[in-house]
This record gives sequence, C-alpha cells and structure tokens, in this order.
Amino acid sequence: MPNIDLPFEQLLTYAPHIPEPPDLDDFWRETLAEVGDPQPVVTPHPNGLRTVESYDVTFRGFGGHPIRAWLHLPARPLRTEPLPGVVQFQGYNGGRGLVHEHVFWANAGYAHLVVDTRGQGSGWTTGDTGDGIGTSPSQPGFMTRGIDDPRDYFYRRVYVDAVQAVRTLRAQPMVDPARVAVTGISQGGGISIAVAALVPDVAAVMPDVPFLCHFRRACEISPSDPYGEIVRYLKAHRDRVDRVFSTLAYFDGAVLARRATAPALFSVALMDQICPPSTVYAAYHAYRGPKEIAVYPYNDHEGGGPFQQGRQLTWIAGILGRVSTAPEPNARVAPTPQASDADLA
Repeated sequence: MPNIDLPFEQLLTYAPHIPEPPDLDDFWRETLAEVGDPQPVVTPHPNGLRTVESYDVTFRGFGGHPIRAWLHLPARPLRTEPLPGVVQFQGYNGGRGLVHEHVFWANAGYAHLVVDTRGQGSGWTTGDTGDGIGTSPSQPGFMTRGIDDPRDYFYRRVYVDAVQAVRTLRAQPMVDPARVAVTGISQGGGISIAVAALVPDVAAVMPDVPFLCHFRRACEISPSDPYGEIVRYLKAHRDRVDRVFSTLAYFDGAVLARRATAPALFSVALMDQICPPSTVYAAYHAYRGPKEIAVYPYNDHEGGGPFQQGRQLTWIAGILGRVSTAPEPNARVAPTPQASDADLA
C-alpha cells in the first residue's frame, strides 16, 4: 500500500490554518443549552460473562431522542469503587454491537459505556438507535445529511449525543465523575476530539486514527469513502462548495481541537487512505492540551489495532490512576513517561 500523503518529516510540522466560523463558540453554546438532563435508564442485562456485569442504557440525546448504550462494569468481587470510566464512540456505521462484543475496558477495570451512533449500526456491527430527524436531499451515507446548514447537519446531533453520553456515565453512582475519559476509532476518534472541546473537564482523550478532521483536504486527497460521499455531493451540487465547507467548519476536529485541553493520546497510520495522515496531524497540532501521538508507518486505516490498545492501557493508567482489582486504599500511582511526537510505534 503506497503512501498517498505528505512525507513523514513534513507531517511533523503540518499545522495548516483552517478558518473557523466567527460564531463557532456561540453556535455550540446555544446548541448545548437546548439539551436537558440525559435522564438515563439503566437496566441489568445478561451477557454470559463471568468477569463483567452489563447494563442496557437509554439516555436522552439531541432533541430528547433516545440513545442506546451498553454499560459494562468489572464484576462486583473484582472492582473497587468509585471507578474511573471510559466512554467509547463507534467507527462509521458501527453500533454498540451485541452485549458481549465490546468489554475491553471493563476487563481492564473501568466503567465502560459503549455508545450507539444515531442512525448507524448496520455496517460492520449492529446498533439500536434511529436518528429521529429527516433531512434534505443527500448523498447515500451520513456525511451530507443536512449539510447545507450547520443547525441541520447530522453531526450536530451526534456530537450532542456524545456529550450526553459523558454526562450519563458521570451520573452513575459507582463512577468517579472526575475520572472519565473518551475514546474511539476513526469516526469515534473524531467524536472524541469534539467531546474534548465541548466538555472542557473531560479527564482524557484517546482519538485513534481520527476521522472528521480537516474536511477540505480529506475530500481532496482521500480516494475512499466516507469522504467520497461529500465529493459526490459536490460533484452534483457544483454551486454549493463554499456552503458545504462553511457548514463542515463547525464540526471539524482540526478546528474544535483548538478548544480541547485534556491530556490526549492520538494515533495515526501513514498509509491510511480513509483518514489521510495529514488530516490527523492537522487536528493533533491544533490540539491545545498535553498530547502524544503513536505512529504506525506501514498501516492503513486499521492503525495500531491491539498494539495501540496496549499503549492506551499504560497511558490511561498514568492519567486516571491505576485500576485495582482488589481493595488497596494506600496504593500510590506513578505517572506514565511521555513519548515524543516522532516516536514510531
């Protein structure tokens, strides 16, 4: 798989100026002001596993629409409360899956909320949440739904749902609200960056080969969908280029990252044709908080996979405090050493 993007040496300093809407902060302040308490309903759900307890969760997202999630916890004999938490957002057209599918962080000792993306969940894994809102004409997929107006755009609803998911996990009595992190791969990584900007006190962020960053460049160089959905839309609507990219600027991870300050661990794959590495680096260099990036030189969009998960385990333990599987009230936590930006995983 050939490189399709800038040489690595240029990526290390690639920090393009991406104009932001003058009313960006007002837009998101007003959007979030419209959202009430998520009012989660949490119901025990059998999973067939011995070391993890699972709960079916429904909470109120954008417009009060019901959003589904799984809450996974270490089984009671194995956990010490209050627990640190991880909210996981899904890749494009993936959902929360079956109850036993995504239990990685619960097995590591965290309260783990696995969140549906509204309208998605019929691609590579299943979901249970509809969108609840129709849109104007759009290209098949989700990238152009409501794209003529930021107030109608699909990802406005998705980002609000994500903020509500963080509030939902923080509200659980067994969770320490000050130690809740967000993570996700691809689309989930882009959503995580947005949450870090919209929830200033989120504890940590782990965007893995993030999507939804530097839209214009992605549309110009990515040979793949989902960015191809926008390209095809503009191919038909030749007169809407400026309007489309004006809308996307409200949702661009490389713009919103300027407002995020939580510790962050990014990853990038240098042969990624879905999320080209320059788009990831645009968001990474814009990010205002302490940050690291793991680089996978010979990988496509699968990125680091299990190697990145192992790195995340060590990194997040240093941020949120090491998770114990037995009561250790006097345990001390040592920080995780920081890696350089150029560290090749």
